[in-house]
Amino acid sequence: MMPPRHVDQEPSGHDSSDAVLHVEWSGTGPPLVLSHGFTQTGRVWGGLAGLLATDHRLALVDLPGHGGSAAVRADLPTGARLLGEAGGRADYLGYSMGARFCLHLALARPDLVDRLVLVSATAGIDDPLERRARRRSDQDLADRLDPVEGAPPRETVEEFVGRWMGNPLFGDVPPESDGRSERLRNDAAGLASSLRLAGTGTQEPLWDEAAALAMPVLVVSGGRDAKFAALGRRLAEAIGPNATHVVVEGTDHAPHLQQPEVVAAAVRSHLSRDAWG
Repeated sequence: MMPPRHVDQEPSGHDSSDAVLHVEWSGTGPPLVLSHGFTQTGRVWGGLAGLLATDHRLALVDLPGHGGSAAVRADLPTGARLLGEAGGRADYLGYSMGARFCLHLALARPDLVDRLVLVSATAGIDDPLERRARRRSDQDLADRLDPVEGAPPRETVEEFVGRWMGNPLFGDVPPESDGRSERLRNDAAGLASSLRLAGTGTQEPLWDEAAALAMPVLVVSGGRDAKFAALGRRLAEAIGPNATHVVVEGTDHAPHLQQPEVVAAAVRSHLSRDAWG
């Protein structure tokens, strides 16, 4: 049997004019929108959501291709628009993939984003060849779940999620915080669409545009995640004096799941700043 073939091309936006992202609200206080990472849902925040819900009204959004938004197909610009429609004017916190959506939203609709928190974030891959290679890698991952030519999938969602969570990048996230059961609510087609349309390789570099962000921005990185700690420092420098970079020592790519109290304290301090300086 011939292996499934994918076409290496730039993703195009989808007509999602009628799409609505699933969102659950909790807590009391000023609004804070949480934008999760790949394979997760709006309920996968470990202890962080409970800590922040004590003094914020949280919008727990399921991003395109995930959870209650599994049927939504959207690239980064379109998904950012849908995220803004779901959360409205608020403070926004995004993790990894969710940070990509939040960054796009803050640049496209700064009127909606009072303060911004980006956890384990990047403004994109600079080198076009490296970006293309990452896009092809993400397409290969998507094909394991949902082959484009109708061949049988090579992995179930359970197998894929297990392999994804076993990546050393994520370190030693406690089982009670990793959200495995929530991740398994995702379906293969939704996760594959997320990789194809909104994977890291699809993101055009936004390093130069980052200086346009005028709202207070907090960039959070894990101390053992050397690659993203360097990217976080670079991102904060690219944004300018209204950005702060916090490194959470002893954590990896998911510092908010490993040390939620430390991250919550940093976020709460940041959100106490006056919006727009």
